[in-house]
Amino acid sequence: MSGSAAIATTVFGLAMVATIAIGVLSARGRSKGLTEWSVSSRGLGVLFIWLLMAGETYTSFSFLGTAGWSYSFGAPILYLVAYLTVGFAVAYVVGPALWTYASRHGLISIADIAEFRFRSRPVGILVAVVATLFIVPYIQVQIQGMGVVVNAMTYGGVDLKVAAVISFVVAEVFILVSGLRGSAWVSAFKDVLVILAVVFLAVYIPTHYLGGVGDLMQRMVTEKPEWLTFPGHASGGRDSVWFLSTVALNAVTITIFPTTVAGYLSAKSPNALRRNALLLPWYQLLLFVPMVVGATALFVMPTLGNPDLALFSLVTDSLPAPVVAVIGVAGALSAIVPMSVFMLSIGTLWGRTILGGGNGSDPRRPPAADGRAEARDSHAKRLSQAVCVLAGLVALAGSLFYPNTLVELSVLSYEGLAQLVPVVLLALFWRRLTARAAVAGMLVGLAVMLGLWGTENDPWHGINGGIIALAANLVVTVAVTRLAPGPAPARPSAEHIKVEAGR
Repeated sequence: MSGSAAIATTVFGLAMVATIAIGVLSARGRSKGLTEWSVSSRGLGVLFIWLLMAGETYTSFSFLGTAGWSYSFGAPILYLVAYLTVGFAVAYVVGPALWTYASRHGLISIADIAEFRFRSRPVGILVAVVATLFIVPYIQVQIQGMGVVVNAMTYGGVDLKVAAVISFVVAEVFILVSGLRGSAWVSAFKDVLVILAVVFLAVYIPTHYLGGVGDLMQRMVTEKPEWLTFPGHASGGRDSVWFLSTVALNAVTITIFPTTVAGYLSAKSPNALRRNALLLPWYQLLLFVPMVVGATALFVMPTLGNPDLALFSLVTDSLPAPVVAVIGVAGALSAIVPMSVFMLSIGTLWGRTILGGGNGSDPRRPPAADGRAEARDSHAKRLSQAVCVLAGLVALAGSLFYPNTLVELSVLSYEGLAQLVPVVLLALFWRRLTARAAVAGMLVGLAVMLGLWGTENDPWHGINGGIIALAANLVVTVAVTRLAPGPAPARPSAEHIKVEAGR
């Protein structure tokens, strides 16, 4: 191992130890129940909510994929900033509504919300299963992204598979002990490094290789103009229609993403979520830095074999090992934080809704005595933690032995989770929506989505296949509700989601 590799590997190792320590120590003095583990007892303030949800959105893709798309395609990568920013505007309304409904009824996940709204455990189980199918690929993407980052930052000193195992172990240790609070504290560590790293790179990389950002843009206009307009360079038809439909779909879907909802439900109050929705778009400014670095790589390394390595190829080529290591640690933590929240979300979905007996949504069931309720909560938490480990192992095995299988499915994650919007979100605002209609719409939406993807018609005439599937979902949902109306919910949902004045 070279001297540079040894320095970078040492810094990486120390950072992983610090990550575990921060995550584990964050649980000191906290309660040990499922609500604390899964949503931090609904006690996080604006700062930690901001750090946690920023950590979920600024992932390893932000370092690798954003620079890679900028290098390969150009303008289409702007969808990333657009949908996140629009999504936070939607979250200004959706977040407080979900928080209020879930807080009043002791709910901790989207499956919990669906089960309680329809008084149907089968509906909750179906939501949990569908959500899991489309989240597990995201865990594998983060594990493999971590491997690429660590391999690059250590100059090949740490193997891809070894890095994958390390990321799994680090994430599991602190998430099992500290739950969502541990992820929030690690996000604080991660965000300090990310902000320092990308601000530095925004100035250094264009200046070091070219004449600065101004010179870079001038060369882009004169030498690479197709990268600056839709559909970009060789983007496979990602034109303005694709851009608008993808932004619309993803902006709505991210508001009911299981990990996003975990962030909502961990807040102290609806007002904390409103403030967070105003602040989070500013964090997305950092996404422009990998775009600039990827564009710079077009002129410095025009024949780069793997576009996803555009950022770290320039970093390792131009900076000393200690600086490379710090930037690499920021990239590695950008995989570990969202990975931990993804695993926690799956654990919560299964531990309570599928394996733990549900949330007791049946109004005919008498409430459990305090002792029985506490025992049930402890049992559900143990089940959630076990599933958290199992989900991580499945994703780890996929990254080690079948690196392309689940990753190929990850492109469908947003489209698949979008089909849960009616059953999780619309149901809270539309009192007459029935379980039969919501499930029928969801199944039709999933069938349309998979059909378009399987026949290679996604996008269809430039339109994102997921939004076509969601439209079919909504048509069926409305039609079934109108043609076969059921009894109104026992307690009007509209009353449950009102936010009291002054909160």
